[in-house]
Amino acid sequence: MITIVCGGFYGDEGKGKIASYLALRGGYSVGIRTGSINAGHTVNHMGRTWRLRLVPSAFLNRSAWLYIARGSLIKIDVLMREIEETGAVGRICVDMGAGVIEDRHVEFEKIDDGLRSIGSTFQGVGAATAERVMRRLKLARDFRELEGLLCDSVSEILDSLDRGEEILVEGTQGLYLSLYHGAYPYVTSRDTSAAGILSEIGCGPKHVDQIIVVFKSYVTRVGEGPLEGELRAEDIERLGLIERGTVTGRLRRVAPFNIELARRAVRMNTATQIAITKLDALYREARGVRDWGKLPREARRFIEDIEDKLRVPVTLIGTGEDVEDTIDLRREKGIEI
Repeated sequence: MITIVCGGFYGDEGKGKIASYLALRGGYSVGIRTGSINAGHTVNHMGRTWRLRLVPSAFLNRSAWLYIARGSLIKIDVLMREIEETGAVGRICVDMGAGVIEDRHVEFEKIDDGLRSIGSTFQGVGAATAERVMRRLKLARDFRELEGLLCDSVSEILDSLDRGEEILVEGTQGLYLSLYHGAYPYVTSRDTSAAGILSEIGCGPKHVDQIIVVFKSYVTRVGEGPLEGELRAEDIERLGLIERGTVTGRLRRVAPFNIELARRAVRMNTATQIAITKLDALYREARGVRDWGKLPREARRFIEDIEDKLRVPVTLIGTGEDVEDTIDLRREKGIEI
């Protein structure tokens, strides 16, 4: 069966941390990444840090086979570098129908003032997507340097499901950056909902067992667009919430946790579980805690309040940068592991 990990705000929620933790603790034999190079997922484990734009965070599970989905857009130099950095050589493949971003797509975006006004990352993703819509984009199968990595991921994933294997699908960005469901035009160039993610890998909804929506304990977004309750720069600094985007390095704008946005994200994605990350950023005494009972009382109340209002169990809580700095409540909440 399939578990989908998707973002509930504007990206930057910590999907890489949650996906990599699940890969190590969930019995998954397959890890799939959707999206493209305009979204980076950070994985910290045993003193090492990986900032990934294409390779699935499930790479930490050395026995898992890794796929880059048919609906993804890759950039060949980024892909090759990440495969080498993660040690994924020999256990990763790219769907032959995935789109390929070329340097000309990046250059095209850099001269588009309209993209600048909406806070584009200028990674060539929008330009390449537009070409795909017009049926002009070159696909992975058109590039000789990818020959040894190509596969029909859809068929292989469906075969894995037929064998009863567990599959972890890592979505990209967050619901409110969705081309269709975000604050248009301040959005990305794809649908980032659980439904959109499923479409990118080529599987139907009956294969899905769990949908884990990830929220950070506060809201951040990079670039332009609405952000309700946005904090002033001096307040962000005072609270110690200064962050930069993984891909662009731009400062992230910050606002308090928004329960209404979270409620809509849970409903639209039909969440079965919720993950909350960066709890230690709000409650310093929570840093590195891996046991629910050892959390500060205020931190437990914060989590319980979210769970009560959203009516979906909070099963995973991030309390630090390392993958292992996670409180896992799945068994306590009746989720089979």
